[in-house]
Amino acid sequence: MSIRARKPEKVTLSRAAAYDTILRPIITEKATQASENGQVTFAVPLSATKPEIKAAVEMLFDVNVTAVNTILLKGKSKMFKGRPGRRSDMKKAMVTLAEGQNIDLMGV
Repeated sequence: MSIRARKPEKVTLSRAAAYDTILRPIITEKATQASENGQVTFAVPLSATKPEIKAAVEMLFDVNVTAVNTILLKGKSKMFKGRPGRRSDMKKAMVTLAEGQNIDLMGV
């Protein structure tokens, strides 16, 4: 029994599609610590795939991406002004950049 690795997909996106793929950066204490190791965290649509995220980051920020890890966060039930409600589901992408490259999110 052999396991065959799939070839990485080459995705081409328009500039507008790239802007729709990367919604916003996530700037938290944990994400800031990860940025010291060459990782940047972005909020992306639930339908975004890893090859699409990689292509969008490379196009918009002109960097080389080595890896993309995604996390699907399920919305939780909370009380809003005394009424029950539900937060939206969210997808995060942790993008690892090539050695020596960075994205300056604070200098925007």
